[in-house]
Amino acid sequence: MKIIVAITGASGSIYAKLLLDNLLKLSAQIEKVGVVMSDNAKEVWRFELGNSEYDLYPFDFYHKMDFNAPFASGSAKFNTMIIVPCSMGTLGRIAHGISNDLISRAADVILKERRKLIAVARDTPFSLIHINNMKTVTEAGGIICPASPSFYSLPKSIEEVAQTVVSRVIDLAGLEQDSYRWNDNNL
Repeated sequence: MKIIVAITGASGSIYAKLLLDNLLKLSAQIEKVGVVMSDNAKEVWRFELGNSEYDLYPFDFYHKMDFNAPFASGSAKFNTMIIVPCSMGTLGRIAHGISNDLISRAADVILKERRKLIAVARDTPFSLIHINNMKTVTEAGGIICPASPSFYSLPKSIEEVAQTVVSRVIDLAGLEQDSYRWNDNNL
């Protein structure tokens, strides 16, 4: 599996960090991870998490305007893209085919190639414009996975709450993991 992780400037850097941490643990199932961050994503990460450790991950990082990145073309065969967190501006550009940076171009490629796009929407409340953009992306084959945590696993920390969303994203991506399952007595 070849995965693109796009991190936008929406609040919710904890989701991006936990996803990267989990992808490290699941590396035996993954051939390659390419990461692209918006400028705002880096600022929000520093503000919310108090560090710049996003650049310490052993993945391939690409500049937001690097249209020479392999996943700017369908021929590179990246099969899954996860946008976490996904700002409403990014979602709107994707919904309307505006490929003005590597994130929106990669999403355009994923959708045109009929591959898996998972957008972890992180905003509230949603306006009708947001809802219509989510509908458009869904109709194009994307998956909207709002950053809405679950609580039936009885999380004890902010990280555990956020992990409930990240675990759902990992499931949607098709990776095998150990995570809490509702009424599953095997855990």
